[in-house]
Amino acid sequence: MTTTALKKLLINRIAEINDVSFLNAIKTILDTKTQTQVLALTSEQRLEIMESQKEIESGLFVEQAELDKEFNKWLSEK
Repeated sequence: MTTTALKKLLINRIAEINDVSFLNAIKTILDTKTQTQVLALTSEQRLEIMESQKEIESGLFVEQAELDKEFNKWLSEK
C-alpha cells in the first residue's frame, strides 16, 4: 500500500469514528509525529539563540565529552 493510499484509508476510517476520547488519543499520537511543528519564541528567546550561535562560532563552548570528564572528576573528589 502506498503512503497516499494509506493516508486516504486512515482519513476515511477516522471520519467514521464518533468516540471523542479515542479521537483525542489519535490526535495525541499525531501531534507527537507532526513534522511541521513550529515553536513560538519570544523576542528574548530568539536573541538568546542568536547570541549562543555567535558564542559557538567563536569557540566559546565545552563539548559534552569534556564536560562529562570534568563532572566525573569532580564526583570522584567528593
